[in-house]
Amino acid sequence: MSVDRVPEVEGSEAEAVATAAALHYYSIAPNTRVNVRSGPGTGYTIVRVLPEGSQVPIYCQTPGTTVTGYYGTTNIWDNIDDGEYVSDAYVNTGSDGYVRPHCS
Repeated sequence: MSVDRVPEVEGSEAEAVATAAALHYYSIAPNTRVNVRSGPGTGYTIVRVLPEGSQVPIYCQTPGTTVTGYYGTTNIWDNIDDGEYVSDAYVNTGSDGYVRPHCS
């Protein structure tokens, strides 16, 4: 009888797999187009604009410029992709605080 073995995943690859498995998508504020910036603040370059009805993953969160938006006033910025941040004031996380790990 043959037994198939699943290769073990180690180190940062294992962390990436665990992060992907725990990843949740959050809705952007209704009827809102949101600027995606290159860093956690309004002084960073706009790299793209999310259309109305978008949902985004949040990989980590970090403090930055304070913004007032649809969901209140906050200095929390959500990292939604490599080098891409949106203000948490426009993301429906269901919380006024951090819902993901702090960015390193």
